[in-house]
Amino acid sequence: MSDNLLRIAFVGFGEAAEAFAKGWSRAVTTGLRAFDEKIDDPQAMSLPLSRSEATGVSLSLDRATALEGADAVFCLVTADRAVLAAEEAAPYLAPDALWLDGNSCSPGAKRRAAAVIEAAGGRYVDVAIMAPVYPRMHRTPLLIAGPHADDALAVLSALGMDAQVSGGTVGDASAIKMVRSVMIKGTEALFAECLLAARRAGIEDRVLGSLQASNPQIDWPRQAAYNLERMMVHGRRRAAEMREVAATLTELDLPNGLASATADWQQWIGELELPAGEDSFAPRADAILSGLRP
Repeated sequence: MSDNLLRIAFVGFGEAAEAFAKGWSRAVTTGLRAFDEKIDDPQAMSLPLSRSEATGVSLSLDRATALEGADAVFCLVTADRAVLAAEEAAPYLAPDALWLDGNSCSPGAKRRAAAVIEAAGGRYVDVAIMAPVYPRMHRTPLLIAGPHADDALAVLSALGMDAQVSGGTVGDASAIKMVRSVMIKGTEALFAECLLAARRAGIEDRVLGSLQASNPQIDWPRQAAYNLERMMVHGRRRAAEMREVAATLTELDLPNGLASATADWQQWIGELELPAGEDSFAPRADAILSGLRP
């Protein structure tokens, strides 16, 4: 480290990276840099550029520049790109650099990425991001695992982050995230399948009333609106995660039909690229139904 300041880099500069960078104190970091593969697409690059301007993180034109001398690298790409991201970045890692893999991948995928990073002389850490990054930003709860988890915990604590060690084996953190997502993202898909059907049939008031009577502790219309918003805004990313959940179940020798169907629902709604719009169930449902063609 230089003058006790942490040199941090990002591979993938999306919402999570932006949230973390916004929250960190510049008293403990220096020269934050990032590489995003969208650099080759001028239209797609507009969002990472705006995030760079909002956070002061320097966007590099290549991986080598972004990773040079970094003490720790946060890998925050889409779930299906995590192993490839490790392979492409490995040649440019500084010796003993921490590779903090925060992607929503199966334990098997994490172990494959770990093998790549360790062979290159880096220190791989399995990181599971356990809640939406807003509003808590860098204080979003993290689980970390692997043989370098204690070293990672020291770095994350210096950054003011909320991390807990969940095990000494790569995959211990991601397994918790993946299995939990069966319920969290699966519930979103159940809401969509049930209540979009109710809306199209013109019976949503009766269905919602029946659900409210059975489970009065839930505000069903409000929860429905929230779940649809999650899928509208983040559906494609959630679909990629749910495919990793399905892979996790396969690794556990279990059927994965529900996880696979959840991935389909997330993908169908995410591909509509709809704005969240009004914070209400009916307009969100109508927007989805007007374009939904599974």
